[in-house]
Amino acid sequence: MERLDHEGIREKVARKTGREYWRSLDELAGREDFIAWLKAEFPRQAEALEHVDRRQFMKLMGASLALAGLGACTTQPPEKVVPYVKPPEELVPGEPVYFATAMPLLGTLTGLLVESHVGRPTKIEGNPNHPASLGATDAFAQASILGLYDPDRAQVVRRVDEILSWEAFAAAFDVALKAQAERGGAGLRILTQTVSSPTLAAQIAAVQQKFPGARWHQYEPLARDNAVAGARLAFGDDVNTIYRFDQADVVVSLDADFLSCGGAHVRYARDFVAKRRLTGGSHDMNRLYVAEPVPSNTGVKADERLALRASAIPGVARALATGVGVQVSGADAKDAAAAWVAAAVADLKAHRGSSIVIAGDQQPPEVHALAHAMNAALGNVGKTVAYTEPVEARPEIQRDSLAALVKEMRAGSVELLLILGGNPVYDAPADLEFGAALDKVPMRVHLSLFDDETSRLCQWHLPETHYLEAWSDGRAFDGTASILQPLIAPLYTGRSAHEVLAMVLGQGNAKGYDIVRAQWKKTHGDAGFETFWTRSLNDGVVADSAAPTKSARVRPDLASALSRPAAAAGDALEIVLRPDPTILDGRFSNIGWLQELPKPL
Repeated sequence: MERLDHEGIREKVARKTGREYWRSLDELAGREDFIAWLKAEFPRQAEALEHVDRRQFMKLMGASLALAGLGACTTQPPEKVVPYVKPPEELVPGEPVYFATAMPLLGTLTGLLVESHVGRPTKIEGNPNHPASLGATDAFAQASILGLYDPDRAQVVRRVDEILSWEAFAAAFDVALKAQAERGGAGLRILTQTVSSPTLAAQIAAVQQKFPGARWHQYEPLARDNAVAGARLAFGDDVNTIYRFDQADVVVSLDADFLSCGGAHVRYARDFVAKRRLTGGSHDMNRLYVAEPVPSNTGVKADERLALRASAIPGVARALATGVGVQVSGADAKDAAAAWVAAAVADLKAHRGSSIVIAGDQQPPEVHALAHAMNAALGNVGKTVAYTEPVEARPEIQRDSLAALVKEMRAGSVELLLILGGNPVYDAPADLEFGAALDKVPMRVHLSLFDDETSRLCQWHLPETHYLEAWSDGRAFDGTASILQPLIAPLYTGRSAHEVLAMVLGQGNAKGYDIVRAQWKKTHGDAGFETFWTRSLNDGVVADSAAPTKSARVRPDLASALSRPAAAAGDALEIVLRPDPTILDGRFSNIGWLQELPKPL
């Protein structure tokens, strides 16, 4: 057998970029010379490699090759990062060190413990101190370690098709910002995903103070617009709802997959299952009623599951509300639904103060408002349901915010658009034609992990740091704050959103560490700050930072405020679109492990 030509492979790889890395790995899976090299390089996997198909090969070797290839160029960040446990006096090769951080996703954080070997993150688990994880985690967090080492990540600053430096971008950006300063920022717009970071929110507020005419928009395809609108409809105010499933004997879900989706699903799954364990002499389990149009992980756990059209759920919600004493018209529960509603109503009434009614994010605002009204009528508020101030820095109906931005772009009012994360050209509603409107903006800047569809329509594309490479902060589903500390120095030339906004504020090359630290020093004060900072990094949570509960009363005229129930769909075809259980809205589609992961249903 011929020896593998290492020099030839290195020369070939040096001339290639992008997706060809994955394609080459797949193509090499069956080559005898490549398998021989892998056996020599990874002897522990030698036996497993004797008879492998493509899927097994990708599973066994995909991450190993990526980690090994970057092994020679990884270091810890230059700033002091704090291990979760007491750091060793000297680094021992092979001995892991654990660091606490958190993963931002859909506007909330999940607390993590990241295992690191010789300055290189290798494994992710949940942080037992963090309220959103309590030591557990999900597939997205587990797989995010592979996203860090993804060779398709954006690596350089690019203007159209020309590779440039951050200094070149800073010079061009400064010219555009000076032009905006003369006009009070009238043509400056910032587009982000959902923001719960106190530091990022403070920076955006500072930008708007410096440029009074600038506007900030938020958008991501899985935003909780209906939940926000439903709370405003029920209370006339923005609130964040927290459910205490460990205190609930009866749960009624109106198309809410709370065991698999949302920023609190890891915690909610743990709490829900705790009420199903017959321990300590207990003989009573909680009961779960689910009405849903498509099978879900929550639905398969239901004691009573009702399968029905998505358009029929508002009618069922009205029938439930009427049954528990909420004054509302248009109740519509027929045939099998009537029996399900009757059983759920009886169980809810028998468990006042120890039940939960929860609506899914996809359901219209009126269903969310009715769920709030039912929880209030059943005496659940303050027991199994709690309300706090919103976790988001600025709650809004994001689809409306994006539509307003598109309208301004079409009208020529936007002269400088800074897009921090996301890929709206790909995932914005098609009828908005975001890409066509984007072409009308004279200067377009996109910061992202990948050179994606939005990047290709922007003159400037900036590589973004992975959350495991960056200093930042954010809040969990209950408002608990965490400070994100990097586990590794940036693998490429990426910068964080904090560092890009610092350029807008005229702070030059300010580092994320200094920006985040300054914000928390301002919040906490100078007294005892070093102790506070070290403890927050060590524990992965800012002590006593959970949002306090707030009073929220359902408006007395809710019945008249609700829209008329929609007409029955009859036999018309309905299409139900839901997040994918392994790649979500597409943002994780480049992680091979998640692509190979079996769907739960």
